[in-house]
Amino acid sequence: MATPIRRALLSVSDKTGLVDFAKALADQDVELLSTGGTFKALKEAGIPVIEVSSHTGFPEIMDGRVKTLHPKIHGGLLALRDNDEHVAAMDEHGIAPIDLLAVNLYPFESTVAAGADFDTCIENIDIGGPAMIRASAKNWQGVVTVVDVEDYDAVLEEMKLNNGGTTETFRKRMSATAYARTGAYDAAISNWYTSQLDIEYPKRKVFAGELKQTMRYGENSHQSAAFYVTGENRPGVATAEQLNGKELSYNNVNDTDAAFELVSEFQDDNACVIVKHANPCGVAVGDNLTDAYLRAYSCDTESAFGGIVAFNKTLDGKTAEELSKIFLEVVIAPEIDEEALSILSGKKNVRVLRTGGMPTPADTAAMVKTMSGGHLIQSKDNQIFSDDFKVVTERQPTEAEMKDLRFAFTVCKHVKSNAIVYCKNNMTVGVGAGQMSRVNSCRIAAFRAEQAAKTAGENESWAKGSVVASDAFFPFADGLIEAAEAGATAVIQPGGSIRDEEVIAAANERGLAMVMTGMRHFRH
Repeated sequence: MATPIRRALLSVSDKTGLVDFAKALADQDVELLSTGGTFKALKEAGIPVIEVSSHTGFPEIMDGRVKTLHPKIHGGLLALRDNDEHVAAMDEHGIAPIDLLAVNLYPFESTVAAGADFDTCIENIDIGGPAMIRASAKNWQGVVTVVDVEDYDAVLEEMKLNNGGTTETFRKRMSATAYARTGAYDAAISNWYTSQLDIEYPKRKVFAGELKQTMRYGENSHQSAAFYVTGENRPGVATAEQLNGKELSYNNVNDTDAAFELVSEFQDDNACVIVKHANPCGVAVGDNLTDAYLRAYSCDTESAFGGIVAFNKTLDGKTAEELSKIFLEVVIAPEIDEEALSILSGKKNVRVLRTGGMPTPADTAAMVKTMSGGHLIQSKDNQIFSDDFKVVTERQPTEAEMKDLRFAFTVCKHVKSNAIVYCKNNMTVGVGAGQMSRVNSCRIAAFRAEQAAKTAGENESWAKGSVVASDAFFPFADGLIEAAEAGATAVIQPGGSIRDEEVIAAANERGLAMVMTGMRHFRH
């Protein structure tokens, strides 16, 4: 049985759709109560409305901090209509039932995002709104709670189907939505407050997100999945505008984030990253984006098929022409010119994303991993080299080798451990990812360098004259020896093994230059 709506309280910060919603309620003889700016907007629109202070007999005080915190409001929201004692209390104290509450909260999240000062952020913490939302949502039996402007039409449609009332199922659903909103709001306040106090790991940590997309399935077809966003104003897949192609899948989002985070490391160069299964299979910088892409693609033409391609500069038509020659899942760039978009639009399935900017690699963030019974949280890996960066071999790297070593170690940071990356002339030539044994990653990367040369029609492995990066120390000299035998001339690794001297000696014996960075980059 539907519960009729006879009285509604509207108090909203976001006035989008307010007047139309209120008019539709008034046309169904719903008495409207309202506060402050909402009351003013409805009054100016000629909609009959009663100010809350008139309804309660108590004025707004303390600059509006106290206006709805009153028994005639909370009693009207909380009273159980089928409870004789509650009804008697309402009659005794002149409390009228409120059947619908529409509240959206002070814009705390956007105030913080805009960089407001501490006091301004505090003043944008809503008190009365969450209190009313929690009260009405608790009393779902008699009250429908609306916290999103997108739900106004759904409420009106529900009333239309139920002679001006709402069903139990609908009210329960709206109640769940309401509690999710207050939970997310409190999470935003809590996380902001602890950040202001430099408390990295508080006693209680709250996570919240807003649903952006429900996906057809997750990592595999038998898994369900959805994409939630935090509202953080950081360019990337979560904030990107999709200009072309099918809906993003779970794996698309995961891989695209990996690709864009890596390409953002190369702020000053024209860079391209190609990712497959969250690992880079080709990375390069070039004189222009076309050059960067062709160099990255040449590293592993097999794995690039069906991959994700990320750029750090505006994508142009010439580069888009090259991209259109193979099957790709996603292309992402900060900007995409009209010619490039026109070309890629001819590939109806390729997802084209424009982020509007590049993220800053040094940004701080919390990285969260879910496991049975809890969450593991760590700070973002937002550095590459430590101050302990030093050459440890008899031979110093040449200027060209040093440039490649820095490039290789930057890429290696974004490869799943155990990670080995061969690079030459500011491009990857072989990537060994995700092996349980570091020496096997060395062998795989060398094999990929041989295959890249063969694909290019060359007889000599691209590992010859390359440099090699390792994401963690070599526990034995065998990995370094594999690299030397493949043709590498210089090595970069964190160091820190009890056998560092053995590894250094092996490098010296083979005439290799080696740098130790003092910073490890495990990635799982």
